[in-house]
Amino acid sequence: MNSNCLEHANLTVKNIDAVIQFITTALPTWAIRGQGSMDWFGKRIRWLHVGTATCYLALQDGGEGEGLKWTGHRVGMKHLGMVVPSLAAVTDRLAAAGYPMDHWGGTHPHRKSAYFTAEELQFEFVEYVSANERERNDYTI
Repeated sequence: MNSNCLEHANLTVKNIDAVIQFITTALPTWAIRGQGSMDWFGKRIRWLHVGTATCYLALQDGGEGEGLKWTGHRVGMKHLGMVVPSLAAVTDRLAAAGYPMDHWGGTHPHRKSAYFTAEELQFEFVEYVSANERERNDYTI
């Protein structure tokens, strides 16, 4: 592979099974690629990678404290953006599984998105409705 892309993000969570359930509900083609446990600086943790052959989320349990609020100003990750072929299919699957939507993304003629929060992590699911990169990435609209 010669292009630059984000291969994975590493996240610490409180309830790894709940995050896996959310992710695989939203993205049913994603699966656990590998998992294990280890001592992590004095604490036993479970880790796993969930995703596809080319990108994934690296998760580890044992999280403590409160997660970063997307409306706040603390340094940290606000959300993860995931491109999906059908935003309606994702929102329908998540709603049927009992996951409430946090909010819709902005109005744009060439892309649409919705935000969901699971276990203090926010995910944005984005569907591009144009194949034209200039239209998709036009921020002046």
